[in-house]
Amino acid sequence: MMKREIPALILTPVGRDVTVAAGILDQAGIASTICPDLGALTHGLAQAGCAVVAEEALMHADLTALADWVGRQPPWSDFPFILLTLRGGSASTDLIDLLGNVTVLERPFHPSVLVNAVRSAMRARRRQREAEVYLEERKRSEEHQALLIRELHHRVKNTLATVLALLRATAGSAKTVDDFKKVFADRILALSRTHSLLIESSWRMAAVADILRSELAPYDEDASERMHLAGPDVELSADLAVPVGMAVHELTTNAAKYGALAVPEGRLQVAWDISESDGGRTLSLRWTERHGPPVEQPSRTGFGSKLIQQVLKHQCRAVLRFDFDRDGLSFFMELPLPATPANPAPEKSASANPVAPARPLLGQVTREAAPVAARWEP
Repeated sequence: MMKREIPALILTPVGRDVTVAAGILDQAGIASTICPDLGALTHGLAQAGCAVVAEEALMHADLTALADWVGRQPPWSDFPFILLTLRGGSASTDLIDLLGNVTVLERPFHPSVLVNAVRSAMRARRRQREAEVYLEERKRSEEHQALLIRELHHRVKNTLATVLALLRATAGSAKTVDDFKKVFADRILALSRTHSLLIESSWRMAAVADILRSELAPYDEDASERMHLAGPDVELSADLAVPVGMAVHELTTNAAKYGALAVPEGRLQVAWDISESDGGRTLSLRWTERHGPPVEQPSRTGFGSKLIQQVLKHQCRAVLRFDFDRDGLSFFMELPLPATPANPAPEKSASANPVAPARPLLGQVTREAAPVAARWEP
C-alpha cells in the first residue's frame, strides 16, 4: 500500500476556481483538500504540504488566527502559500508580509503553472520536515549527551569518594607501608572488577553470580567440591553492585587470610534468593564457611567489617548479621531491591541458566601457606 502524500489545501470561495484547481492537481497526481472557509484552512495547515489561496478569500476576512499560526512556526518551518490574484491586479503587500513564504500566480494561468508551483512548494515543505526530523534527532542526541556527562560526573564523583574512603581507612589500619600498599591495591582492584562487570552492560546491571565469581576466581585453581554458589539469576543496578562487590571482596579476603580459603580442607558455600512482599523485593544472601581454622569472636571491629557495615547497611539499607561459629564464619544479608529493575536484562530460560544448589561452581585451592587462626580483620 502506497503512502498517500500530504495534501495541498485549497481556499478559493468565489466561482468555480476551487473545483478547477482541485481537478488540475488531481490529474497531476497531487492530493488536495478543499477548505470551506479560512478557519478550516488555518486548522489544516499543520498537516498540509502547501496552501493555494485566492486573494479575495483573505481581503476582508479576520486574519488574526492565520497570522498567529504563521508567527508561531518553529525555526525549521516556513510554510509555503500560493496566492492567486486577479488579472492586472497586484498582490497586497500586507498579505505577502503576513504569509511570509508566498508564490503569487495571476489568473488565469495555464494548468501546468499551478502544478509546477504546487510541486515546488510541496518539495520545499518536505525538506522542511526533513530538517525538523534532523533537528529533533540532534536535540535528543544533545540531551542524551548531557545526561551521559551528568551521569559520568556522578559516577566519577562516587568512585573517587569510595577510593578516598578506602585510602583513609586502609592507611589507618595498615601496620606497615608494604601492608598498606598491598591491601589498598587489592581493594582498588576489587572496585575495578565490579566496574568491569557494569561496563559490559553499559553500566546498567551486574549479576550477583558474576560479582561472586570475579572475587573468588583467584582461589579457583583446581576444580573440586570446595566452593559452591547457588541462587537464581539476579542482577543489581550500579548503585547496589558496587557496594555488594566491595563487601564480597572483604569477605573473600578474610576467608583467604583467616577462614575457609586459608586451608585446603576449608569449604565455602554462598547461597542467595529473592523474596517479594508488600514492602518490595529483597535479596537474601548467606555466606557460610566451614572446616577452616577455628573461629573466635573478634575483640574489636576490623576495617573489613566496618566497610561492609558502611557500604551495605548505611548506603543500601541492608540488614546484616555475622555469626562467628567456631567451625566457620557465617554472614547473612537482606538487601532491599527496586520493585522493578531499572534496566532489566533479556529474560533467560531456565535451561540456559539452571539453578543447582548442589552443583560446584568453583574449584579447590591449593595453598602452601600455613593456616592462620580465623578472625575478622581483613
